[in-house]
Amino acid sequence: MSATTVSGAPARRRRGTSKLGWNLLGLLVFVTAGFPAYWMVDTAFKPAKDAIDPDPSLLPTGLTLGNFRRALDIADFWGPVGRSLVVSLSVVVIGVVVGMLAALAISRFAFRGRKIVIVGILAVQMVPLVAMIIPVFLLLNDLGQYDKLTGLIITYLTFILPFTVWTLRGFVVNIPRELEEAAMVDGCSRTGAFLRVVFPLLAPGLVATSVYGFIQAWNEYLYALMLMSQENQTATVWLGNFTTKHGTEYAPMMAGSTMMAVPIVVLFLLVQRKMAAGLTAGAVKG
Repeated sequence: MSATTVSGAPARRRRGTSKLGWNLLGLLVFVTAGFPAYWMVDTAFKPAKDAIDPDPSLLPTGLTLGNFRRALDIADFWGPVGRSLVVSLSVVVIGVVVGMLAALAISRFAFRGRKIVIVGILAVQMVPLVAMIIPVFLLLNDLGQYDKLTGLIITYLTFILPFTVWTLRGFVVNIPRELEEAAMVDGCSRTGAFLRVVFPLLAPGLVATSVYGFIQAWNEYLYALMLMSQENQTATVWLGNFTTKHGTEYAPMMAGSTMMAVPIVVLFLLVQRKMAAGLTAGAVKG
């Protein structure tokens, strides 16, 4: 037996052990991240008495749709969901358009105060959202936007837009300037070069950023609770109807949470390929 064969066997065993270790780690991460979602759906279909059992079963013991009927009956469901969709989609559209233009300006043009703008974007993201509740409330009240969807949209843009600009800037920087210059040499205007060259390459990043912005706006609770009345509540605040002075109805609450998760799941399934490409596009330069 040659020395190469003898030395190669331990190397293969080490690679196999390493691969097994990474697989086990990946499985552990998957179970840890996925168990809350599994428990939410499992509780949504459980009878109400099983949802508060002090010794719960990990596997479904009985299935019922009564929790979903209770969730739909306890308060208006479609109104809050519709308002959440309007707010989330508006934030995504405005945030992506403005964020893309801002990212292009920061990445492609040299102007006075450019570094200050970049630092400002980072600084805004470091401010805790709870610290801005009172100033935002006073500002919206002065502008006549308190308890209005437009006011909530403006508020969400204050913390989603900086992230959008910073993320899209990373994608724009990774697109070589030479591609735009070549298109302009061939007769395209700067706008035409952007639409024909840059925008298609930027599309995966736009999708990934849009999904993140939608999830942030859809799941936001604190500002929706403080700035909107009971009549104009969003879906996340609507879930608070299951907690009363008599206690919390956990099974209907989990049914409501499951129904709220459906738009996110559907959106992810529709754009998963583009999102995966966007998340990895910034890993390679050029």
